[in-house]
Amino acid sequence: MARILFISYYYPPEKAAAAVCVSETAKRLVKRGHCVTVLTTIPNYPTGSVPARYRGHLLQQEVMDGVRVVRVWSYVSANTGFLRRILAHLSFACLAPPLGCQAIGHPDVIIAGSPPLFNGIAARTLSWFKQAPFVFWVADLWPESAVQLGMLRHRLLIRLSECLEWSTYQRARLIWAVTRGMRETLIRRGLSPEQIFLLHNGVDTEKFRPVPKAIARGELGWDDRYVVLYVGTHGLSHGLSTVLAAAEQLQQQNRYDIRFVLVGNGAEKAALVTQVQRRDLKNVLFLDPVPHDRVPRLLAAADICLAHTRKVQLFEGMLPMKMYEAMAAGRPLVLALNGEACQIAVQEARAALHVEPENAEALVSAILYLYDHPEVAEQLGQCGRAYVQERFDYDTLTATLDARLTSIVEEL
Repeated sequence: MARILFISYYYPPEKAAAAVCVSETAKRLVKRGHCVTVLTTIPNYPTGSVPARYRGHLLQQEVMDGVRVVRVWSYVSANTGFLRRILAHLSFACLAPPLGCQAIGHPDVIIAGSPPLFNGIAARTLSWFKQAPFVFWVADLWPESAVQLGMLRHRLLIRLSECLEWSTYQRARLIWAVTRGMRETLIRRGLSPEQIFLLHNGVDTEKFRPVPKAIARGELGWDDRYVVLYVGTHGLSHGLSTVLAAAEQLQQQNRYDIRFVLVGNGAEKAALVTQVQRRDLKNVLFLDPVPHDRVPRLLAAADICLAHTRKVQLFEGMLPMKMYEAMAAGRPLVLALNGEACQIAVQEARAALHVEPENAEALVSAILYLYDHPEVAEQLGQCGRAYVQERFDYDTLTATLDARLTSIVEEL
C-alpha cells in the first residue's frame, strides 16, 4: 500500500473535466488498496462562487469515495479574465504547501496535474519538504496553449512561464502525458523518452453505457426533435460560435426539427447566449451544468454528440473527455478536432464523423448526413462503445498507473 497525494486545483463537487479525471483515478486507487489524499482548494469553478458550506475556513477536510480531501483557502475568481484566473491559480500554488503541509501527512509519491502549470510550484515545494518524488500529470502543454489562443502575450510572462514549465519537467521523477502528441512534443524538446509515461484519460464504462433514447428523454422531459448535444466547458478554446453559425444555417433552411442543446458553463457562455438572442435562434437551448453522474442521461437522450474546438495546431494533440463519454454511451460523434482525436475516434474506433474545426458548413453537412442515415449513426455508436471498453476503461488504465507508481515507491 502506498500513500499517494494528488495536487489539483479542481475537484468535485466541481464539474470540470480535470476534477472528474482526478477523482475517478483517486477513488480507484483507493479500491486497489492505497491511501489517497487530494490537496485542493475550495470549490469555485467556473463561476468563482463558493458554496456556503466551504466558506470561512483556512483548512477543511472531508472524505469522498474513500479519498481524503484536504481543502485550503486561496483567492478565487470566476473563469473570466485571464489575469484574475492566473492570480487564483498562483494563489493556490503558493498557499497550499504551508496551509496543507501538516494535514496531508507523509506521502510516498505526489501527483500534480497541469493545467494549471502553477501546481508544479506546490508539487516541487512539498516534494522537497516531504522528501517524496513527484509525478507531473500533463493534460495541456501550458503556456504554449495560452500563447496560441492569444491569452498570454507579454514576453516576460511567457518567458517566466516557460522557465517554470521546463524546470518542473526536469525535477519530476516522471512525466505523465495523456496523449501521444504531448509525449512526442516533449521528447522533441529534449526530454528523455524514459522519463515520459503515456497514459490516456478514460471513462467509467459502467456509468456511461447505452440506454434507450426514449427512456432518457422521458426522464428529461424532451420532445422528439433531433438533438445535437454539446456537454462541457463553453470556453475560448472550444469555438462554439461556429456551432451557433451551424444552427443559424439550419434555421434558415427551416430545419426546426433539429435542435442544438449546449450544457455547461464557461468564460464564453454569456457571449454565446447574447449571440443566440441577437440572431433569434429558436433551435438552440442552453442548459446549466449538471453533476457528472447526470451526464450519461443527457448523452443517452441525444441523437448526435459533438466535440468541438478552435482550429489551433496545439489542439491536434487533444483528447477531450467528452469524446470518450459519448463513445461509451454508444452515441454517434461528430468530431470537429484534427490530429490524434481524429485518428482514434474516426480511423481506429470508426465511431465518429470528422469535420474541420470552425467550419459551420461542414458541421451542417455532417449533421444532415447522420439525420438521413440513422443506420450509420447506429453503427458509429456501437463501434465507439466496443472500442472504449477495450482501450479506455478507467479500471484498466488505473491498474497500469498503479503498477508504475508502485515501481517508483519500491525504488525509494
